[in-house]
Amino acid sequence: MTVVGAGNVGATCAQVLAQRDYADVVLVDIKENLPQGKALDIDQMGAVLGFEPNVVGSNGYEDSAGSSVVVITAGLPRSPGMTRDDLVTTNEKIVKSVTEQVVGVSPDAILIVVSNPLDAMCHVAKNVSKWPKERVFGMAGILDTARFSTFIAWETGASVKDVIAMVLGGHGDQMVPVVSATTVGGVPLTKLAAKDRIASMVERTRKGGGELVNLLGTSAWYAPGAAAAQMVDAICLDEKRVLPCTAYLEGEYGIDGLYMGVPVKLGAAGIEQIVELDLTDEEHGWLDESTAAVRDVVGVLTT
Repeated sequence: MTVVGAGNVGATCAQVLAQRDYADVVLVDIKENLPQGKALDIDQMGAVLGFEPNVVGSNGYEDSAGSSVVVITAGLPRSPGMTRDDLVTTNEKIVKSVTEQVVGVSPDAILIVVSNPLDAMCHVAKNVSKWPKERVFGMAGILDTARFSTFIAWETGASVKDVIAMVLGGHGDQMVPVVSATTVGGVPLTKLAAKDRIASMVERTRKGGGELVNLLGTSAWYAPGAAAAQMVDAICLDEKRVLPCTAYLEGEYGIDGLYMGVPVKLGAAGIEQIVELDLTDEEHGWLDESTAAVRDVVGVLTT
């Protein structure tokens, strides 16, 4: 499999996948020596942690030919004061170029888009590749759900392993943490935390990316890289995991012709099913707002 972009997110994704020890990984980046150096470092890490190193760095796509899964992380990251939407013009050109080159050498691959603004970049990849929607989708909901789950675990004093949560919608400030479907050890969150505390966690989740940008001076990478790797696991190992991903909707949730974050079943064929949750009226309203925000950004695209 291939990871395009050897920056923080891409390198973390490659590292996590190398540690899983089931697939060869090609790390591609236009910057000379960067992917080669990071691949070599990860390979040498294998001698310490006990996985068999097989990560290759490349400045071209020849080494990635025939990949079953390609993760696109290439693009400009956010900086303080910048919204994801501010990146649309620059990253559209990058994702368009990357997709064209991926299609040329790995025509049967599944594309996982991570570049921001995520929802819009999925449209670019789909339109350029002309691949079916089942094979082109984005990583966002797993990351947003991980942030929500972390805050819930801290608030309730429970293990994060026992938190079952789901975040829908666009990957932005209008995302929809589905409180009605959130449990801790099978107990509804509404029975474990006060309404104002839940509202605070929802708000922090929505602003989670911005919080990290303000702290780091750039976008997060550990959790995003691991989240993308989890999607690769589900596909390459045909796990049939139900995970929140950015999928192309054609009527589901009342949304048509738009990439939005929803729970899907991920397996060897890519998105094998879109799962429709029963939402409260409030959550439906939030999803409508998120949909409108995503359509605005997608409307800026030229591709």
